[in-house]
Amino acid sequence: MRPGRVGVRRGPRGGPSAASRRGPRRVRRAAALLLVAVLVATCGAGSPDRAAGPGWASPGLVGGGGWPFNSVPLSPAEAEGASYLPDSSVVRLGNGRIRFIPFGSDTPITVDPSDPRVAAAVRSDSAWLARGTVPGLTVPDITVPGVPRPGATGPGVPRPGVTGPPAPAPSPSAAVQAAPGPQGAKSAEAAKAAEAAEAAERNRDMAARALLDLRLLTRPNGASLASWYGPWNFSWPRDSAFAAAAFAVSGHPAEGRRVLRFMARVQHEDGLWAARYNADGTAVADGRPPQLDSLGWVLWASWFFRTQAPSSDLPELWPMVRRAADRLARSLDSTGLPPPSSDYWERGPGHEQDPDRPTLGVVGPVLAGLRSAAAIADGYGKHDKAARWRSASHRLSDAVGRDFAPHGYPRSPIAGGLMDTSVTFLGPPFGPADPAVDAAVANAARKQALPNGGVLPGERWSGHKQVAWTPEMALFTLSAATSGRTVEAHDRLGWLAEHSTSLGALPEKVGERGQPAGVAPLGWTASLVVLSLAALERPLPVPPA
Repeated sequence: MRPGRVGVRRGPRGGPSAASRRGPRRVRRAAALLLVAVLVATCGAGSPDRAAGPGWASPGLVGGGGWPFNSVPLSPAEAEGASYLPDSSVVRLGNGRIRFIPFGSDTPITVDPSDPRVAAAVRSDSAWLARGTVPGLTVPDITVPGVPRPGATGPGVPRPGVTGPPAPAPSPSAAVQAAPGPQGAKSAEAAKAAEAAEAAERNRDMAARALLDLRLLTRPNGASLASWYGPWNFSWPRDSAFAAAAFAVSGHPAEGRRVLRFMARVQHEDGLWAARYNADGTAVADGRPPQLDSLGWVLWASWFFRTQAPSSDLPELWPMVRRAADRLARSLDSTGLPPPSSDYWERGPGHEQDPDRPTLGVVGPVLAGLRSAAAIADGYGKHDKAARWRSASHRLSDAVGRDFAPHGYPRSPIAGGLMDTSVTFLGPPFGPADPAVDAAVANAARKQALPNGGVLPGERWSGHKQVAWTPEMALFTLSAATSGRTVEAHDRLGWLAEHSTSLGALPEKVGERGQPAGVAPLGWTASLVVLSLAALERPLPVPPA
C-alpha cells in the first residue's frame, strides 16, 4: 500500500492463501451456515503448530460483534482449518471450538459452539451488515465454455495481466458441451449459470468480509487504521477517505460519518493533514511532510458521502472542506499545477522523473477534490466559494491536458514518462469518462502486469518485481467497474478473491506463487473492493467537472 516507503510496508512472502483453503467454498459455507443455525436455534452444542512466519502473517482478525469492535489477529498456528462463521468476525477453529471477543472486552476467548455468547456475537455482526447493503450478488456475464471472450479468463486466454503461456485448449467434452444443438446448448447454459452463481456468491462473501474488516479497523473515535500490524497500525487520510466512501456506499453512514469527523478533528488550521496519525489522533512525528493528495481524497470522500447519505448531519464537514479546498486552490502555480509532493507511493519528489512538477498521483486527487469541494459548496449555498474552487479545477484540468495528455498520462509529465496506477484517478468515479484516459489506463495495466495475474504499482517498478500489490489491482478493478468494462472488473475481482487469505481477508501484496506477501486485512483494498462491487450494481456518482 505504501510502495515508495523503503522497509515499511514490505515483508517476506508467505502465509496461507485462498488457494490452500480446505474443501470447496460451497461445502465450507454450507457447513458454517448449518452451525450458525444450530447456535441460533439453541443459543446453547487443536490444530498442529506451525512456524509463526513473519509478524504480519496472520490470515485475519478475530472480532466479536460488540462495541467498540475490538479485534486481535488469529495466529498462523491456529489458522489451519479455521474459518469465519458466515457474516461475522467470529472464528471457528480447526478443532471445532469458537474464538471471538466477548461484548465489552478486548481479549479473545475460546469456547464450545454451544456457548450462547457465540450466537449473540454472530447475530450482532450479521445485523450490522443487514442494516446496509452488501454488494456483490449481481450475476456476472460468464462465457459459455469453449468460447473465450476478449481479455477474459478462459480456454486459451490468460487472466488479466498474465504474460505467460495461455491455458490449454478446451477438452473434447467441453467442446461437445459448447457445440451447436439442443443438448450442447442446454449443458453450456447450465454450466454458465452455475459459474455465474458461484461468482456472485464469491463476490458477496468478499464484500461482507471487507466491510466487517473495515469496521474492525475503525476505532470508536473514527480513526481508520490501514491494518493491525506494526507500521500499518496508523491512520492515513488517504485510506480513511476510501473507508468513509465504502461505508457510505454500503448503507453504513454512521461509520462513514465517524471517519470524516476524525479527519475534521485532526486537520490543521491551514487545511493540511499530517502524513499519518496514531489511533488517538496525534500526528506521527517521523519527519514525513504532509502529502497533498490526501486533501483531494478527503474532499472527494466528503462529497461522495453527501451523495450517499444526504440526510446525515455532519456539521464538521463544511469547515473541513473549506480549509482543505482553500489550501488546494492557493497551491496552484501560474501554470495551474500544484507543487510537487509525495503521493500514494510515499516517496519524495526528488525520486521522480520530473522532480520539479507534481506526479499524476497528486494531480488526479487534487483535481477530483477541487471539483468535489465546488459541488459541496453549491449544496451549502456558498456560491462564491464554489465559483473559486471550480475556477481552480478548470485551471488544473487545462494543465493536465497540456502537460500530461500529450505523453499518454504518465506518472511524471515528460516525454517517455513511466506509467503507473494513478492514471485511474482521472476517470470514473473520480472524473468524467474520457476515451484517451481509458486508453491510458489499459496501457498502464498492460505495462504493470505480472505473470501471477496481479499488477505492480508502476512501470519499471524498483521494488520486488514479482510481487503484486492489491490496492493497485483494486484501483484497476474500480476503474473497470465504473467505466463499463464489466467483464474486466469481474475477472479482476476473481483474482482478488482467489488471492485472499485462508480466512478470506484481502492482503496488501501477493507473491509470485500466489501466496499472501503482506499484512491482511488491508483497509484500502477492502474499501476499493466494496466500491467496485457497488459500481457493478448501480453507477457511482462522479464529481461535476
